[in-house]
Amino acid sequence: MTPRSADTPPREPPPASAFPSPASEAREDPAAFFARRPEHSPDAPLSIHDMTIAYHRRPVLWDIDYDAPKGKLVGILGPNGAGKSTLIKGALGLVPRASGRVLVFGKPYEKMRREVGYVPQRESVDWDFPVSALDVVAMGRYAHIGWLRPVSRAHKERAMACLERVGMADYASRQISQLSGGQQQRVFLARALAQDASLYLMDEPFASVDAATERAIVGVLRELREQGRTCLVVHHDLHTAPEYFDEVLLLNMRIVAHGPTRETLTEDNLRRTYGGRLTLLSEAGEALARRAPANPPPPTSAARRDQDAP
Repeated sequence: MTPRSADTPPREPPPASAFPSPASEAREDPAAFFARRPEHSPDAPLSIHDMTIAYHRRPVLWDIDYDAPKGKLVGILGPNGAGKSTLIKGALGLVPRASGRVLVFGKPYEKMRREVGYVPQRESVDWDFPVSALDVVAMGRYAHIGWLRPVSRAHKERAMACLERVGMADYASRQISQLSGGQQQRVFLARALAQDASLYLMDEPFASVDAATERAIVGVLRELREQGRTCLVVHHDLHTAPEYFDEVLLLNMRIVAHGPTRETLTEDNLRRTYGGRLTLLSEAGEALARRAPANPPPPTSAARRDQDAP
């Protein structure tokens, strides 16, 4: 696949009134949409069509037009404030869209919720809620059994298997508030796995975790890929992107470029995404690039002490 690039994102977004109403777009039959827009595939796990998100009538993310590749690990990269988390939340309907539509395997997202697993940012969760790790993971089965029905023994066994998969089975009865940050992140990953979805959207799963948790997450992502599932992951570390992801999507309020990781992380694409001065690095025969910060960055998660490891 050839990487695709867009024009440099403008400094000032267009007004929200410049975009069509999402309600009018949602009324269009998906078959008619794909006939009108042949560049989009009805087989894509996630198809985003001209999505714009606005806060207080000011667009913060606009003209997002993207089909996620099936069975791939995709990293969403960009500077702070680029709209990475907003893209995920907009696709899930967690924030209102000023325009655009989202299709999952060619159908409206609202009809395909059970096929989409979500791992939110750890900071956005109320960890003081009195619930055990096993209970949290069992919530991932609600898409299959319904919210008001009791969790059966079979579903609890499935939840335990997911905890085992992320190395947290010994903490099943522990209150979620008593776990460390890395352990909490693993539990939420297990909850997404319990849903048994075809598409996973993950918002900064590697943020502020210990090395053991980072390895566990990478292992799970690779297992999901082997099963033919698709994962879109908001990520912040350019150095690890070539190792973790098959493809990347570079974002700065608009899509700057997307495609195979090594072909897309070019100096030009990164400069248009991050701006500032770029320092080229050579690693294992590959040319990588990163923005040179004014102050030294904090140590990466791999350098953190393994205090969160179970």
